[in-house]
Amino acid sequence: MEEKMTLLGEQRATLLVVDDMIENIEILNNVLSDHYRVLFATNGSDALAVAREQLPDLILLDVLMPEMDGREVCVRLKQNPDTREIPVIFVTAKDQEEDEEIGLQLGAVDYLTKPVRPGIVKLRVGIHLELKRYRDFLATLSLTDCLTGIPNRRRFDEFLKSEWLCAARTGRPLSLILADVDYFKAYNDHYGHPAGDRCLKTVAQTLAEGLSRRTDLVARYGGEEFACVLPATDHTGAMAIAERLRERVASRRSDHPLSPVCPFVTVSMGVATLRPDPHMEPQTLIESADHRLYQAKQAGRNRVLGDPNAAQIGDLT
Repeated sequence: MEEKMTLLGEQRATLLVVDDMIENIEILNNVLSDHYRVLFATNGSDALAVAREQLPDLILLDVLMPEMDGREVCVRLKQNPDTREIPVIFVTAKDQEEDEEIGLQLGAVDYLTKPVRPGIVKLRVGIHLELKRYRDFLATLSLTDCLTGIPNRRRFDEFLKSEWLCAARTGRPLSLILADVDYFKAYNDHYGHPAGDRCLKTVAQTLAEGLSRRTDLVARYGGEEFACVLPATDHTGAMAIAERLRERVASRRSDHPLSPVCPFVTVSMGVATLRPDPHMEPQTLIESADHRLYQAKQAGRNRVLGDPNAAQIGDLT
């Protein structure tokens, strides 16, 4: 089954059709493939694997399948944080109120009976995809800083916790950069708060554009402070990244005549690296980076300071 694409080359919403009968998959594919990218699986195990790897926007799931039925598949999907939010529509030959109630209790969003009616399938799939887009939008909005447009403190906390647990499992280092705009109060006092807001937006965008890996995160930590989480990054690498980011901000040459260290907007940065273990908390890394940031500000600002002992702890050798 070919994956259909839009005229602009953008991938359409992805559906996963799960049924142990190929002819049933073909029927749904013929109904939906003109509008969506359709994937398929013929058993529960494959369905779970495809869902984890492809993260489809919606799953059409047959209830009666050998070995692992649709109800068990749905339960496992809802237990996995990565697939929990994917809407599931049960498709079955059964048409009894009790079966529908059980399916909805397990987390399905809708119930279709066989033989499927093309018009009803299209309408219900469209409705649930639209609802998912709206939920995704609200979820993204709740994790985005409304001023700068980058991830907010809540997203930072969630991401750091997740990467902390991952690093504890793998034994790889985790690095954190805390950055503070130098003498920002003086900037606000001189130019006014609207200009201060524009300054924070510029710094945020500059930091975000300065990270090349999709696995890294830049977030607004609070006020004029920003945080960069760098998974699987040793201290040497984190220091290099921090210095590059500091230089990028300075190179924007945004006027800051009241700064004692530079006539342009600059940032001070503290860098910390740890190899987490289950007995440690992410706050340990935050406190270490914050301490280095304090030292950078005490040493004259517009500079990067890290832990001289962290190179031995964190280097990927």
